[in-house]
Amino acid sequence: MPSLVASKLIAGGRGLAQALLRRAATVALDWDTRQKSRFEAVDSTGRAIGVFLARGTIVRGGDVLVAEDGSLVVVEALAQPVLVATAAKASQTATLDLARAAYHLGNRHVALEVRADRLVLEPDHVLAELLRRIGLDVVATSGAFEPEAGAYDAASAHGAAGAHDHDHRHGPGHPHDHDHDHDHDHDHDHDHDHDHDHAHGHGHDDRHGHGPDHDGAHERHDHGHHPRKP
Repeated sequence: MPSLVASKLIAGGRGLAQALLRRAATVALDWDTRQKSRFEAVDSTGRAIGVFLARGTIVRGGDVLVAEDGSLVVVEALAQPVLVATAAKASQTATLDLARAAYHLGNRHVALEVRADRLVLEPDHVLAELLRRIGLDVVATSGAFEPEAGAYDAASAHGAAGAHDHDHRHGPGHPHDHDHDHDHDHDHDHDHDHDHDHAHGHGHDDRHGHGPDHDGAHERHDHGHHPRKP
């Protein structure tokens, strides 16, 4: 039975003071565990933690778990066996070789960490041979593994995303709640004295409210709607 239950995750510890993070316990988790939303682990103080996150959540190194008692636990990506594929230094097609390799691995739905100069994946001798045939150098080593999240993954806000709620509150004096419906209602009643209702045809009720000085200036620009002479 876990002594702590954590059901909240703060991506990258955003908004938390560094002093708090330095004092917090840590927990080292490999990729297999961090891609689950329900798991148990033991933190650096020896406490058993039961983690219950929203389905689809991926835990990254640097994220912070918040326990029900308010205590913080900083997640570390545990070093694990990985393959690192890089382009041969003498190759004139280094970028293309990496792109081709990423394409073929993606077709196989391989968990893949994509860097500017390398691809990182979990050990697999068949895939290692494929990468060598493409022209890459492949080295077996150990390190933290942080593969790409799926494009529609709940945790891709890490990228991200951060979760931009799109609720642009601009502060006092700017009551602009931005529901993005673009129903601007500008108060565009021109009082033109030329009996044609000035229908703009833009579909968003353009009433600007120009003020009294605008009426006189507008009376001289009657848009060519002169009455026909008999």
